[in-house]
Amino acid sequence: MVPPGNILFLLLLPVAAAQMTSGSCSGCGPLSLPLLAGLVAADAVVSLLIVVVVFVCARLRSRPTQDGKIYINMPGRG
Repeated sequence: MVPPGNILFLLLLPVAAAQMTSGSCSGCGPLSLPLLAGLVAADAVVSLLIVVVVFVCARLRSRPTQDGKIYINMPGRG
């Protein structure tokens, strides 16, 4: 099932696609090498940042409790 926020996007997608005409793009040639390299580098940095944030968040959740109690029926708590 599609989330409610995406239904409007899915309904308007065919309308936007119908308004695009083929061949009317000026300056849409291949990307320059420095621009392409910059985009690849930016993508790698953002991907690495996401991996680091997920790793840090997962590591913080796996710390043992500080109260010294043993929780039998609570996974991750003892």
